[in-house]
Amino acid sequence: MKRRIFILPLVLFLFASIAAAAAPKKEPPCKPSLAKCPVTGCGGAKIDKNLNRRKNIRTLPAGTPEDMTIDQMKALTDPVNGFARGDTREKLIALGEGKTIRVVALALVVRPGGKESCNCGLTGVANTDNHIVLIDPSDTSPSLEADEPDSETAEFTPRVRKTHPNLSRAKLKPLIDAAPNNALKVRVTGVLMFDSEHSLGHHLKRKNNWEIHPVFGLEYCPKNKTCAADSNTNWRNIEQ
Repeated sequence: MKRRIFILPLVLFLFASIAAAAAPKKEPPCKPSLAKCPVTGCGGAKIDKNLNRRKNIRTLPAGTPEDMTIDQMKALTDPVNGFARGDTREKLIALGEGKTIRVVALALVVRPGGKESCNCGLTGVANTDNHIVLIDPSDTSPSLEADEPDSETAEFTPRVRKTHPNLSRAKLKPLIDAAPNNALKVRVTGVLMFDSEHSLGHHLKRKNNWEIHPVFGLEYCPKNKTCAADSNTNWRNIEQ
């Protein structure tokens, strides 16, 4: 009888151990602040940690930015054949992801972002991205309604904003609102990134899912001035 009493708890312990080993590991809870949020983000087992690492770059890669046009961004491959959620990014690097680019465009709007796994699901201005709608700078009759489906995206991120506080919606929106036709000519410097999450699922209103993300520099052309892509004349740095 005593042996049976001893064996029963042992059997229950073994079953519990096997069940615990077989159960999927739970993701740790999201962090309460951006400072404690890892570069891989959080928000469940389905998040793409490799994509979040790209979104959470904090410093501009070394080297001279490569000048790129909006049309060249539009021509980039999307979707990328054989790429799946969570994959390593070699196929995307081969297409240009990770290089520093500089693009001249018309900025039509800068939108507040919402909670995302890259920012650990946090909300509020200090913890979220800003999405900038960019179109061809030669457009003579810019319209958000008409041109957004053919646009490209640039994003200010909260981690970059720690050292570049004026890369913000609060700084850019008044400049767009005051520009002719609410279209501000800008020269944007940042990292070329493929937003695979939107390519594979939740599609946005734009030409494709290549972005300037994060943005590390933005210059704008003041009213009644002429600004060329290959010249520094008249461009004004938003951070000054």
